[in-house]
Amino acid sequence: MVERLTLYRAPTTACEIEGIADWLRERIDAEVAIRERFLDLYGHDGLAERFAEARVLDPYDRETGNTMLGIVRYEERALKNPERAGGVLYDGLAVQRALNDALPAEERGLSHLHVPVLDRALATWGAHDGRWHKRVNVLGQPAPISVPGLYEAPAKPEAYYREQQRHALLGGDTPLREVLETEVDGEFLVEDDPRTTEALGGYVLSAYHYLRTGEAFCERPGCRLYNAHRQPELIEAQLRDPPFCARHAESYEV
Repeated sequence: MVERLTLYRAPTTACEIEGIADWLRERIDAEVAIRERFLDLYGHDGLAERFAEARVLDPYDRETGNTMLGIVRYEERALKNPERAGGVLYDGLAVQRALNDALPAEERGLSHLHVPVLDRALATWGAHDGRWHKRVNVLGQPAPISVPGLYEAPAKPEAYYREQQRHALLGGDTPLREVLETEVDGEFLVEDDPRTTEALGGYVLSAYHYLRTGEAFCERPGCRLYNAHRQPELIEAQLRDPPFCARHAESYEV
């Protein structure tokens, strides 16, 4: 039984932890607490190397990690100054293990769920197609949430990619993301989107639901526990009413 859920701030992102905490308190039986940035509280000398080991080097290669001195130094700087980090993809399960090891031993039990909200892009390996897939969250203990994953993991509308190809054919270069975001009709979340906090609520709830019931995600599109693979599905699940399917509304609807 999950008795306590602790959320960790991500100060370099558009996510307001207080808003998620208030939303959860109305829906779950566990105590909801907030702490400062996980990597500030529990960072240690070996954590930078663990992040270096978790780096995805090739989208089609299962092997990860580059622990050359310069890479480890980069990770050390990113731990201390997160605003300087970015553009790196990490094995989400390896990061999860590293964060679990960093927790105080007495807080690793499943009755106290830790949800670090991170400014890192996380992925899991897809054995079915032999490539890495970006994720918004990684279920388990702790359950890291990737804010960049919210914008990058679910695929954008097809028009976005068509416009991307059109620009490449006409200009020879891939256009800036900001250009595409202004030219493409359709609903999708973008970096620093004001809807970030609301959209992440369902992913945090999924982490709680998984430890409480053993169910990873809901199979019904439109439910806030649904694992959307496309941005329009994410918008529908996290930002539209009704918030839950009939089965999960019994547990979490206010």
